[in-house]
Amino acid sequence: MKDNIIRNKSFDFSVRIINLYKILISERKENIMSKQLLRSGTSIGANIEEGIAAFSAKEFVVKFQISYKEAFETLYWLKLLHKTKYINDLEFNSLHKDIEEIIKILASILKTTKQKITK
Repeated sequence: MKDNIIRNKSFDFSVRIINLYKILISERKENIMSKQLLRSGTSIGANIEEGIAAFSAKEFVVKFQISYKEAFETLYWLKLLHKTKYINDLEFNSLHKDIEEIIKILASILKTTKQKITK
């Protein structure tokens, strides 16, 4: 199997989100937003995996669209956690950079795939 950038980036991002979640619940005693972040942040990669295993181009697009929306939800929770001082500037900036990159890659994949489907 060839190297898949979005698969790798989304998996690595999920690991970072899980590790942040563990810190948020144990050290910073934040249980509500952190669960939402965990759900949306790990859903990105899970839906990418489902998309990669799709049986049709339409199914692929649907799963990648879900990943795209989950990435934006994750960005929202990160901004909220940052604004409420549950995560510091360093943590936020690093994760923000990663999620923005994932969003751009997903947007590009979706655009290219939709163009191929409509030809």
